[in-house]
Amino acid sequence: MEKQVYQDGLTENEIDFISCRDSFYMASNGKSGFPYIQHRGGPKGFIKILDNKRLGFVDFRGNKQYVSIGNIATDNKVALILVDYPSKARLKIYATAQVVELNDKPDLFSLLNVESYKSYPERMLLLTIEAYDWNCPQHIVQRYTIPEIEDAFAPQVNYIKKLETEIKELKSKLLSPVA
Repeated sequence: MEKQVYQDGLTENEIDFISCRDSFYMASNGKSGFPYIQHRGGPKGFIKILDNKRLGFVDFRGNKQYVSIGNIATDNKVALILVDYPSKARLKIYATAQVVELNDKPDLFSLLNVESYKSYPERMLLLTIEAYDWNCPQHIVQRYTIPEIEDAFAPQVNYIKKLETEIKELKSKLLSPVA
């Protein structure tokens, strides 16, 4: 039997997890009755925690289909799946969404905007968390980004460079004439 635990809002564990994500999947409901699932991405930390029950992010220009935005206009309930593939961790969030135009709340845009991200912001989304849960990690395949792989192999790369330098120096000593 699974342990039933109720939390009133996000804990530090969820806040830390969300703050490190560079993408998530968002499901919205359309008039057709079919759910629509879209991948959202940006630099790590583009999803901002406003408080323990609210998240926000800038909605950057994508494929210009605007299906999620259209769905939210008629049904503001969304579900998010956030995955940390290396750690095999997955957080599911149920929320109500609010679309906010950039010019309507410039202070909020200043808080949510990611200055260094080279993309065109179109609007903001505010999410009020209704519920969340951690999913079973059993079938999550571990995957790593190029920067994560580079970080993991940095000590070996540095060690190889050190050895190559030593080899070069020893070869130079061996090939130099003896005085």
